[in-house]
Amino acid sequence: MSKVLVVTSGKGGVGKTTSTAALGAALAQLGKSVVVVDFDVGLRNLDLVMGAERRVVFDLINVIQGDARLAQALIRDKRMDNLSLLPASQTRDKDALSAEGVARVVAELREKFDWVICDSPAGIEKGATLAMHHADAAVVVTNPEVSSVRDSDRIIGMLDSKTAKAEKGERIEKHLLLTRYDPARAARGEMLKVEDVLEILSIPLLGIIPESEEVLRASNVGAPVTLNAPQSMPGRAYFDAAKRLVGETVPMAMPGEKRGLMSKLFGRRVA
Repeated sequence: MSKVLVVTSGKGGVGKTTSTAALGAALAQLGKSVVVVDFDVGLRNLDLVMGAERRVVFDLINVIQGDARLAQALIRDKRMDNLSLLPASQTRDKDALSAEGVARVVAELREKFDWVICDSPAGIEKGATLAMHHADAAVVVTNPEVSSVRDSDRIIGMLDSKTAKAEKGERIEKHLLLTRYDPARAARGEMLKVEDVLEILSIPLLGIIPESEEVLRASNVGAPVTLNAPQSMPGRAYFDAAKRLVGETVPMAMPGEKRGLMSKLFGRRVA
C-alpha cells in the first residue's frame, strides 16, 4: 500500500528540500519505489538537489492544468530506477495550484509508487496546506533554535486540523527530524538540546541530522547526501531515519551525546 509523506516546517532554510531528497533516496535504496514531489512553486530547488535541473521539461503545474501527462513530467533518477522526481514550476506562482488538481495528481502517484514524498514550501500559505492535505504521515523538520521550534509547533497544529485525515477525525502520523544539530554548541547553551525540542513539540523523534559540510557539498553536486556520502554522519542519520519510516527499530545515535540519553530519547518515540 502506498504512503504519502509530507516534509514540512514553519520556517524556511531548515533543510526540508535536502531532507526530502535524502529520505527519498534512502527509501529507494531500501527497495521502495519512490517519487519526490516539489510543491515549492515559483522557487523550485528539489530538481537542483536531485541533479535533474537540466532534465525538466514539464512540471507539476503543467500536469495539474492538463498541459502534460504525469508520465511526461516525471523524471527518473539516473542513479536509481526506482526513484523519480516531479518538479515544481519556476515561472508560475502558488495560485496555479488547485485543490482538485493536487488531489488528482496525488491519487495517480499513489497508484505508481510505494512512497510519495511531498516537499512543502515553508509557512502556512496555500502551497503548504495543499502539500500536506493528502498526507498519511508528516516529517516536521526543525533546527534547534527557538524561532524554528515555535514555527514547527504551529505546523503541527495545522497537520492536526487542515489535512484530509483531520477532516475525517483521524490523526496524521507525525515525526520530528532535527537538523543542523551540534552537541557541543547545545552543551554550551548556544542552541536548544534535543530533549528541549522534544519537550516543546511532543512528537516522536525520527532522526537527528548533525551539522555537516557534507550536506551542502552533496547539494552542490546535485546528489542526495545518502547517495553522495552514505558513510558520512548525516548520510547514516538520514538512512537510519528512512529505516524508522518503514517500521524498523534502529537505535538513535549521535556523536558527542551520552548513549544513555539517546536511548532514553529513542524510547520516547511512538509508532
